[in-house]
Amino acid sequence: MATRFRWVIIGLLFFITVVNYIDRSAISYAIGDIAQVLHLNDSQVGMILGAFGIGYMITTFFGGIWVDHVGARWALFFASLLWSLSIGLTGVAASFTVIYLMRILLGVAEGPNFPAVNRAVGDWLSPRERAIALSNSLVAVPLALAIGAPIVTSLILGVGWRGMFIILGIVGLLWVPVWFFLFRDFPEHSRHVNDEELRHIRASEHVDRTRPAKEMRFRQAHHVSSGTLWKYLLVNRTLMANNWSFFVFGYYLFFFMTWLPSYLKSEYHLNLKSVGAFSILPWALATVLLWLVGYLSDWILRRTGSLRLARSYPIWISQLLSALCVVPLTFTHDLTTAIVFITLAVGFGMSANSTFYAMNVDLMRERTGTALGLMDTFFAAAGFLAPVITGWIVNATGSFKSAFWLMAVLSATSVLAVLIFHQPDKQRRIESAVAPSSNLTH
Repeated sequence: MATRFRWVIIGLLFFITVVNYIDRSAISYAIGDIAQVLHLNDSQVGMILGAFGIGYMITTFFGGIWVDHVGARWALFFASLLWSLSIGLTGVAASFTVIYLMRILLGVAEGPNFPAVNRAVGDWLSPRERAIALSNSLVAVPLALAIGAPIVTSLILGVGWRGMFIILGIVGLLWVPVWFFLFRDFPEHSRHVNDEELRHIRASEHVDRTRPAKEMRFRQAHHVSSGTLWKYLLVNRTLMANNWSFFVFGYYLFFFMTWLPSYLKSEYHLNLKSVGAFSILPWALATVLLWLVGYLSDWILRRTGSLRLARSYPIWISQLLSALCVVPLTFTHDLTTAIVFITLAVGFGMSANSTFYAMNVDLMRERTGTALGLMDTFFAAAGFLAPVITGWIVNATGSFKSAFWLMAVLSATSVLAVLIFHQPDKQRRIESAVAPSSNLTH
């Protein structure tokens, strides 16, 4: 009987991703108290909320390369150790500068996380289980934000914002030794995986005829020319459209993750406890939709063999729907209406998350850490720009209306980019035709 240890690995990735996102989003609930203590204006608040993206942008790019070199085991060990320390040290910070630097350090530490997740999924799951596995891992993002809202607000009310950060740091540190002792970079190296499970993981790689010849040659190559690899990543229209759409996805995510509590406080005069309660709904819907779309994507791929239908369509449809839901927020002054459309915008916007990641594995199986690092660099840029630009807009205009219109425009550009340039099946056919003469594997 085959073991199922690969799903234990997915469980470990799920848990640390929950910790990851609670850590990075916790400051949005504490920022009101921090701003009051340090006398910060909206622009300065935006700078603190966006500081994470600065550090994240640096190491998610180089972190992807690092993950491909050292493997997911050591990458996540050091990354989770450092970010747990940085979030804990935020609790003892006493000035704007120190908090700002701790947020940058948190971004630096968390940068390699998702390249490592993609690397682990690519190495531990068969091709037809990857979107499902990724959805089960990535569903931790909205779930963390849903459960994180009441957890973080309760901790702040109980032990203060400083105690809250220290407790979160301790939780992350408890995961580190568990990961180190249970995970190995390949299932072949794990004593918890038997021959039957290993055959299940690897068998479909031999029978999956949709895999391009070039990708199979990747597996046999000792190295890939750096110049050739980066040229391929930067001129591949499908991957670049995927990256831009992921930037827009990130802009939505970081806007709601960092500014939603402040929006609800300023526009509807809610207290911290009420903000925590109302913040559950958007992320709860996102949790359900992200999980369902991951399964739907792999089901479509099995039925049709089309990456365009299975990966591209969920991306552009989700971003179109999320844009249609933020526009009404520029007109309404009713809390119930606002919560409904915020919930739908967040839910639809998050729903296709696993397909972005699966696209990198589908096209760049043996360099998925590097490819994911590039994609996450776009995401990190959104992590910096969304909070900072929103802070500028709110400070200048006194409202969030222009911020919502900007999000709608960004979604429109993303939808067009995916419809025109996101052609993964065509890309695979081209690669299969040129594979024998390709120098990507030289």
